[in-house]
Amino acid sequence: MFDSANFKHHISKPVFKREEGKLREALLGAQFDLKEQHRFPVLILIAGVEGAGKGETVNLLTEWMDPRHIHTSAFGNPSDEERERPANWRFWRALPPKGEIGVFFGAWHTMPIVQRVMGQIDEGEFSYAIGEIRRLEQMLCDEGVLLLKYWFHLSKAQQKKRLQSLEQDPDTSWRVTDVEWDYFKLYDKFIKVCDPFLRQTSTGQAPWIVVPGADPRYRALTVGRHLLAAMRERLDEKPSKLLPDKTPPLPAPADKVNVLSSLSLDQPMTRTDYKKQLEKWQGRLNRLSRDPRFKTLSVVVVFEGNDSAGKGGAIRRVTGALDARCYGNISVAAPTEEERAQPYLWRFWRHLPRQGRFAFFDRSWYGRVLVERIEGFCPEADWMRAYSEINDFEDSLIRHNTVVVKFWLAISKQEQLRRFKERKVVAFKRFKITEEDWRNRKKWGVYETAVCDMVDRTSTASAPWTLVEANNKYFARIKVLKTMCDALEQALERAEHKKKR
Repeated sequence: MFDSANFKHHISKPVFKREEGKLREALLGAQFDLKEQHRFPVLILIAGVEGAGKGETVNLLTEWMDPRHIHTSAFGNPSDEERERPANWRFWRALPPKGEIGVFFGAWHTMPIVQRVMGQIDEGEFSYAIGEIRRLEQMLCDEGVLLLKYWFHLSKAQQKKRLQSLEQDPDTSWRVTDVEWDYFKLYDKFIKVCDPFLRQTSTGQAPWIVVPGADPRYRALTVGRHLLAAMRERLDEKPSKLLPDKTPPLPAPADKVNVLSSLSLDQPMTRTDYKKQLEKWQGRLNRLSRDPRFKTLSVVVVFEGNDSAGKGGAIRRVTGALDARCYGNISVAAPTEEERAQPYLWRFWRHLPRQGRFAFFDRSWYGRVLVERIEGFCPEADWMRAYSEINDFEDSLIRHNTVVVKFWLAISKQEQLRRFKERKVVAFKRFKITEEDWRNRKKWGVYETAVCDMVDRTSTASAPWTLVEANNKYFARIKVLKTMCDALEQALERAEHKKKR
């Protein structure tokens, strides 16, 4: 992968000046078209050998283009806030919106490489990280992100010469610290790890471009020309060139079991029994949330269900057991303009809680395989791939000690009609019923099919769906509280076991 990067490429100053003018004009034009079309974002990953000119090249690109629409982010060691959330949280927050250019120094590839070189993770963990990176980048590309990855390379001798030159110049000596020299001592180990890493994470949609870093003019023109060509190709792409949606349909379950129709929705519970049970389980949940071990965990709770199934009421009974300072409620509606300018999961990543806190989602990322699927708000290919993307998303949460609890509150069609009519006549409930609810009711069967597909494809061992029989709201609320307590107790036991190992 690095062989061609060792050649001593050289561009003379007159040639560079001549090419720079033309390239600068073309890049500004492409950037203007990107902003005007507002169809996709550009994300540039900058990586490579220390001293290979990464910063200087990005500075020059920023000088050539309009810096107001270039967002540069450098990711060093995670802050306390970042360490308390899944590793990719900080990258998702910094993604550029459509029409803008983002530049990432030290993105998601950096930590696994350093950890492997330092012996902090084994080969199996490193392979898992590579797979996770490939899936993340594939998802970003599928969401329309133009992902460009540049690896700046120097031979060992070139790196030593470059670091010494920077160190000896009073104007640049600040760029060379003990860290750069420590990494230089590990040059051979880094190459041994990086070479196969780049091969395995270089894909057709997002290949690594290896940039020889010895000559500053050569590396600047290399990156500038490639960036221009990639942007221009995407910008000039005609709609007719897009492939038609030919996603094969989902197979019907072999056993033809409908998980919703098999539920006994009318579960008994009196108001008197409910009050006793509510006090018991709310107290239990409160004690679990104050357990010292909970400080190492976070909890994400998803509430989905039929319209008027009681999601809001169930959430209020759960939050009623908790300190208001340790949870957040996220009510998910139609995406805003800001959210539509980002990859689909962006608006959920940014609401993830830090350790020691809960996040309750009233509706969630499952909207893509429910309402967006049924209403045709996204192409079939998008909601079909969303199943695996959601599983990856939840798996990344769980690997970071996040407890993921998912509820589908199910009621019968008859019970829904009764509740709809009640909401129309009770003054303080009128805000809960809209024309949209009545329209969705006409698609009951289609939604039921989509829910069964969703449960079948996203109920995993680590993040299973809990189906809640909700015709009796008292029973439903207690089942939600019990399930949350059970999930939290199991997570605390795992945390204790992990601590003892």
